[in-house]
Formats: sequence, structure tokens, C-alpha cells
Amino acid sequence: MADGEEKKHHHLFHRHKEDEEPKDPEQELKHHKNLGHISKATALAAGAYALHEKHKAKKDPENAHHHKTAEEIAATVAVGAGGFAFHEHHKKKEAKEKIKEGHSGY
Repeated sequence: MADGEEKKHHHLFHRHKEDEEPKDPEQELKHHKNLGHISKATALAAGAYALHEKHKAKKDPENAHHHKTAEEIAATVAVGAGGFAFHEHHKKKEAKEKIKEGHSGY
């Protein structure tokens, strides 16, 4: 690598865009708010599906192993989505603080 080149970090699903300008705080707030709502809905749906599979496991003992596995996967998804909702809540709070900082200076 030459002295002037910087190594960009590549990840599995996206790349860091270091040259990109920061978003407008209003847009960032809206973005994190929307992701928060989506993740809360996902957590709720996955939790409901986990309960459904738990009920199916009791009703259908022949396929109980399959239902138990599906229940555990759905519960894991629900916990992950809940964690993501918590993360987005904090990102939304940071975006609100940026907006307040921008408007407070007269």
C-alpha cells in the first residue's frame, strides 16, 4: 500500500463509506425511528410465533422436536430484534441531541 492510500474495511453485508457526508439530523432521526418500529414489530411477531410453536409441540407429540426447534429459533430472533430495537432507540436519542445542538445556537 502506498502512503496516501487508506485501507477500507469490507464486511459481509456492507462497506464503510468513509467519504460519505453525514446525514441530515432530521433524516437520521426519521431513519432510526422507522428501524425502531420495524424491529419492535419483528420482535413481537417472532415472540408470537415462538408461542405458537410451543403450543404446537404440546398438541403434536410426533413432530414435537421440529416444533421445539422452530420455537427456539423464533425466540432467538425475538431477542435479537429486541436488542436491535434497543440499539435504535439510543441512535434515535443521539439524533435528537444533534438536532437540539443545531437549533440551540442563536
